Amino acid sequence: MTLPDNITHYYSCLDRPFRNLSDLTAGELALVLEKLNERKAKNPAFKRVFGKRYMDFRRRTEAKLRGLFQARGGKPEKQSPHYFVLGDCEWFSGLYPDPGTVKLDWRSLPIEAASFTYPDSFVSMRLGQDYGLPPEPLQPYHERVFLLDELADVVARHGMPDGSRDETYSGYHKRKFEKYIEVQVWTDGPVLDYLQG
Repeated sequence: MTLPDNITHYYSCLDRPFRNLSDLTAGELALVLEKLNERKAKNPAFKRVFGKRYMDFRRRTEAKLRGLFQARGGKPEKQSPHYFVLGDCEWFSGLYPDPGTVKLDWRSLPIEAASFTYPDSFVSMRLGQDYGLPPEPLQPYHERVFLLDELADVVARHGMPDGSRDETYSGYHKRKFEKYIEVQVWTDGPVLDYLQG
């Protein structure tokens, strides 16, 4: 199987790319989450779900992800990464009525500052049951963080997830979820132009 050359970051064009909720102070976070939930209520074409316990779930997932990456020899420069998917993903694009993308060649990333999970890190790190989500059957790629030089082997062994668009997205976070390979970039360097823009 031929690997995609690019990784893709998806975002709403109403926002700037690489705005990470984990980087916000508690006060900023409350305001941003309120605005995101108001926007979703006014326009159901925004499909992302940000429940009351989302940030606790996210922070615990990122801490576990970071620790596993460091145990593999990774040298993260950030507490939480910039998120991408391998290749293109219609499912992720469908979360927004106005999707924007940033694409990078994953081969250009510093090996010590980039990792990936199969699939999404929320699923892979297996903390969802603590938040009322149904358990995913344990897979050999769960609770693991991979380095980019392992990408070809992992895809050869497990294939590329089906990233096709969801018909409704209703309750997507409570269903089996293997839509993409998530790539984490633990440094600002490759996206600095977007952060300063």
